[in-house]
Amino acid sequence: MKHSKIQSDGAILLSTFPDEKSLIRLCKVLVADKRLCACVNYTKINSLYTWENELKQEEEFLAIFKTTSKLIDALKTEITVNHPYQIPEIIVLSMKDVSSDYMLWLVNNTRTT
Repeated sequence: MKHSKIQSDGAILLSTFPDEKSLIRLCKVLVADKRLCACVNYTKINSLYTWENELKQEEEFLAIFKTTSKLIDALKTEITVNHPYQIPEIIVLSMKDVSSDYMLWLVNNTRTT
């Protein structure tokens, strides 16, 4: 493992999507075109929540976006503007104790500004 100091911190953004198609469409733009995140993991989940005073139980897709702290605001904006939900779930977590090899990969696979 490399022990060099990486000059960036990692961030994780969590968001849910109503279907796989809308998730994949946005993720391709964010990862390949705009390089705002290096990786997106996603899986189907079951959600229970209230919406407009009504209890809902739905299948959704949970997406885990991995990026740098320098890009998190741009990523949040891009997801908010292009998200299919009226009020998208956007939760940001800081990465801690990340291996230097992984952090180097993350930085090298996202844009610098």
